[in-house]
Amino acid sequence: MSTDGLIVVDKPGGMTSHDVVARIRRLARTRRVGHGGTLDPMATGVLVIGVGRATRLLTYVIGAGKSYAATIRLGQATVTDDAEGEVVATTPAGAVTDDGVRAALAALTGEIDQVPSAVSAIKINGQRAYKRVRDGETVELPARRVTVSRLDVRDIRRDAPDVVDVDVDVTCSSGTYIRALARDAGAALGVGGHLTALRRTAVGGFTLAEAATLDQLEQRAPDVVNLPLDAAAARFFPRRDATADETRVLSHGGPLAPAGITGPYAVFDPAGGLIAIVSERDGRARAEIVLAPA
Repeated sequence: MSTDGLIVVDKPGGMTSHDVVARIRRLARTRRVGHGGTLDPMATGVLVIGVGRATRLLTYVIGAGKSYAATIRLGQATVTDDAEGEVVATTPAGAVTDDGVRAALAALTGEIDQVPSAVSAIKINGQRAYKRVRDGETVELPARRVTVSRLDVRDIRRDAPDVVDVDVDVTCSSGTYIRALARDAGAALGVGGHLTALRRTAVGGFTLAEAATLDQLEQRAPDVVNLPLDAAAARFFPRRDATADETRVLSHGGPLAPAGITGPYAVFDPAGGLIAIVSERDGRARAEIVLAPA
């Protein structure tokens, strides 16, 4: 069986995030596998997978900032805001200027209120929005505050009549929909827009540079974890080293004296093993999750 830890996977197109989890369960020979943030089937790139006790770290991974390389097509709107959905409106975009494109995208940077795509995994009264849309319902989701810290235009291409393809790099907060950025840029320009390509290049500090393909993982199975639990926590969180006495207290869920570290942070025992993820409140350092072996 694989050790507890994280795997940075380069997800291929055409698979759901759950498909990847199912494959890793088989390769790692354990059911205890989860992912740290859904990627649409069309999308490729960084998908962080947790195995064993490291699945408990995924709630923090899901909340981390993300980076993407994407292509926006102006001149066509689709029901899903990406290339997987049916085209519902076509408006010639040939007259849209490069300066106009850049201005529309610049308006979508910083803190913005974004309405998620209706065909999304967000739940409405317990049912996924995309299922309601597929069942013929009209779904209106409330706007949510997200942060787009970087939206750089890499290229503007006019390879086909009446459409403009815009290659962008995006860094944003968790919960940002890149296809909603494509939709909103197209709407601002009056021509409609959707996403034709999406590749996630980073989740927190985890990047494509360390990502493994499923074929590569297949070749080294069941030894598929590339970041054991201790190393994964050291990479992702601020660090605090505990004494033997502190280790004993924290391992049993007790509080420690504060260390003045902005949390959550990882606490390690004298041998370098991960004990817990901790945050400080009310003058004490308390475990959010205890990860020391029972």
